[in-house]
Amino acid sequence: MAKVAFVLGEDFEDNEFRVPYDRLRDAGHEITLVGVKKNAFVEGKRGREKVGIGATPGEVRADDFDLLVIPGGYSPDHLRLDIGMVKFVREFGLQDRLIAAVCHGPSLLIEADLVDGRRLTSWPSIHADLVNAGAHWEDAPVVEDGNLITSRNPGDLAAFCDAILDRLAVTTGAPV
Repeated sequence: MAKVAFVLGEDFEDNEFRVPYDRLRDAGHEITLVGVKKNAFVEGKRGREKVGIGATPGEVRADDFDLLVIPGGYSPDHLRLDIGMVKFVREFGLQDRLIAAVCHGPSLLIEADLVDGRRLTSWPSIHADLVNAGAHWEDAPVVEDGNLITSRNPGDLAAFCDAILDRLAVTTGAPV
């Protein structure tokens, strides 16, 4: 069983949270929702999901987890304004821990200074931001580069989740 952190703020993309969350939970992994305010509830941008935050970046450390998941929507843009959240995400990268980001999620990776020289994909609107930060952007359902797994949009979630579960099986021996 792997330990997984999801970082969430207001207006996350509902499916980009729910689908990976359910797939990881159903595979037996332990999940912690990390946000800027513990015990606060954050709502998805489509209003289908409302979830409680279990910890703040100041209460957990990257080395407490095997995987970080960054759902898209407007959440990553909100979270990139919080220095504690950015530091938490950066620690994952510096420790070469697995990070999976979908849609607008890579914008938080830009803020954490983790994309220079890396291959990624994303929602098209942050393509230029990634390239300007030194990334090599690819238009593919899933792009894996070292410890980073990125995906474009909700239509790619099946492939995104498969890539995450496959990587966890290899890196931690966790079930798929």
